[in-house]
Parts: sequence; structure tokens; C-alpha cells
Amino acid sequence: MALAVSPLALPLPELPPIEGVRLATAAAGIRYRGRDDMLLMAFPPGTTVAGMLTRNRCPGAPVDWCRALLPRGRARALVVAAGNANVFTGRAGQEACAATASAAAQALGCHPREVFLASTGVIGEKPPVEKICAAIPGLAAALQPEGWAAAARAIMTTDTFPKAATRTARIGEVEVRVSGIAKGSGMIAPDMATMLCFLATDAKLPAALLQRILKAGVDRSFHCITVDSDTSTSDTVLLFATGATRHPRIGPNPPRALIRDFARAVEEVLTELALMVARDGEGAQKLIRIDVTGAVSARSARRIGLAIANSPLVKTAIAGEDANWGRIVMAVGKSGEPAERDRLSVAVGGIWMAREGELVPGYDEAPVRAHIQGREVTITVDLGLGRGRATVWTCDLTHAYIDINGSYRS
Repeated sequence: MALAVSPLALPLPELPPIEGVRLATAAAGIRYRGRDDMLLMAFPPGTTVAGMLTRNRCPGAPVDWCRALLPRGRARALVVAAGNANVFTGRAGQEACAATASAAAQALGCHPREVFLASTGVIGEKPPVEKICAAIPGLAAALQPEGWAAAARAIMTTDTFPKAATRTARIGEVEVRVSGIAKGSGMIAPDMATMLCFLATDAKLPAALLQRILKAGVDRSFHCITVDSDTSTSDTVLLFATGATRHPRIGPNPPRALIRDFARAVEEVLTELALMVARDGEGAQKLIRIDVTGAVSARSARRIGLAIANSPLVKTAIAGEDANWGRIVMAVGKSGEPAERDRLSVAVGGIWMAREGELVPGYDEAPVRAHIQGREVTITVDLGLGRGRATVWTCDLTHAYIDINGSYRS
């Protein structure tokens, strides 16, 4: 099914090479025809890695593979296959992972346990391991420092535009770079990350510190988006640090000031990618930002925000450009979090519609309707209970979501 590019799409930025990272893509014919569907990334010896993986209790074989490797904290390669998720594939899925890692290790001269894997696509179909392994020697021969744009396109499934972001940061007086790509459009309620997201940096950081920085960034980015409330079986975020740039030595517990700017860059890349995923929600026509204030805690605020963001009634009201604030009140109440009706206030587009449990006197719906007719919609909810606040993002729910998912395997 050919999909029109999302009206919320952003142009692909130019991503300069990351010292120590080499990339290559290829058309292996996993599911798609006439496009690249495999990615190989190679890293120098000494590269450290951090990752966050789906909490879905039915994970794919590549997720299990990465989970077993992450405690080692070392990486030499990443192999990504698009079109087949390698989920619910039993022994065949495990064997496909082992074979893929062995093929990549042989091509790159490293150990299979230094090869990370990720797959995305249809669940329950055995992966075409012969095609995947056959493509690896050619990928290894084609590795080059450039190629981030091609990599972003190769990992797409129902995405309508490639997603990439980059930032620079300073460690001491030395500049380092952080770049990343992501894919995701449906089955998005990341209980860790997004469907697939890969970041690389030329900084040199211990794996344990890298893990803390990644987790903090994911908590404030991918943990704050939702498209359809469904947590994928394949969600994977990996951050690779090649250590190719010389900067002040960083131990496992450095002064916060030394890594503050680097952590900022990582979080900004993650947030930009997360918002691109929300913009590319299957069938989406509008990006929705939900700001929750006055909750009893930040955690409670985020849960309330996600209850609003995941409500089909709220999402379809926005899709239909209906200023139905009662649906927002409903979603707050169903969240299970502390809320008091007579302290609750709701605004859309910066215009307060209800305050302290009732309609604002003289409320005029016309400017609210005008706001929700735009491409980006803002909802604000104040609980009036405490100082907890959070921001989450989602998209509207249109009939195109049914069309895309109803024919996904066709």
C-alpha cells in the first residue's frame, strides 16, 4: 500500500559523519521491492553501547539478543532488517539472530556477541535468514562514513518520511557530535523508546554512564509520546560511543558539569526524533501537544497526559475539528490519578474553556475551533492539586489509520 507523505513531515537534516562510524544499506528483498531494507553500521574497537528495550512481554528475538549483549557494554556492529519483525518465531527466530550475528562478525572481524540486531515489520513470519545473511558481505564491502540519510530510509516500514537529528556538544573544550535515526509510525506507545532508534557519538564514555544518560533522555522524550497506545514487540533504542574524539577523560561518575552539555545534546536528539514519530503517526493530520500542570507529582502528570493522548474520543474530536472539551475532562477522570472535578481547568490553544469545574463565563468557541483547524494543537490541563507537570505528544486519529492497519499484510 503506497502511503502519502504525512502533512506533518519535516525535511531530513544533513548529518555529517560521526568519526568511527561507517554505514551501508542494501536491498535484500526481505519484504519490500525496489528499496533498501537492510542497514549495517560498523564501529571501531573500544566502542561502548547503551540501550533501552521494550517491556512488551512478547518481545522479538532481536530484542532478546540485544538484552543479553548490553551488560557487556561493547559493540562493533549493528544489523537492522526492515519488513520482518522476527517476533513470535520460536527457535527459528533465535537461530536467525545467531546466523546474522555470525555473518556480520565474520565480515567485520569481530565476535558475534559484539553485533547488535534489530528487526521491524510483520509479526509471526519466519525471517528470511538466507536473504539477510547473503546481503551482509556486500554491506560490509560498501561501508563508508557517509550514509546517514540512506540509513534512515532503509529502516522504514509504514513511515512516510525518514527521521534523523543531530546535535553538537562540548566536553571540556572539545566539541563532540551526537546523531540519530529512528523509525516508527504505528504501534507506538513506547514503554522504553520507539520502535527503532539508533544514536551514535564520537565521545568516549563508559557504558554505565552512557546508559544513565540514555535512560534520562528517553524518559523525557520517547516515554512522552503515543500514537495508538500499543507498545511494540520490537522497541529498541541503542546509543553507540566510538571514543574517536579526544576530550577530557570521563570516568563512571564524573562531575555533572563535565557531561551536562553532552546529556543535553542526547536528550535533544531523542526528543526531536520522538516528535517526528508522533508527526508520522499512521494517518495523522495533526500533532497534539498536551501540557499537564498542577498534578500531585510529575509521574501523575505524565499518566494523566498519556490518558488524554491515548483517548480515541479526544483524538477523533481533534481529527474532526470539534472543540469538545468534555472528552478531555473524561480522559483526566479515567486516568486513575488524583483529580478533583471542581479544581480542574482546561484550555485549548491557550484559551481557557473550563476553570475550576465549570465552563468559563462568556466562553467563545470560535477561536478554539480556529486553533484546532491548524496542523498543531495544544491542550493544557491544570489539576490545581500540586506542582507536578509533564508534557506529552500524540496525533489525531483518522480513518486512514484503519485503512493502513487493515491492509498492513496485504
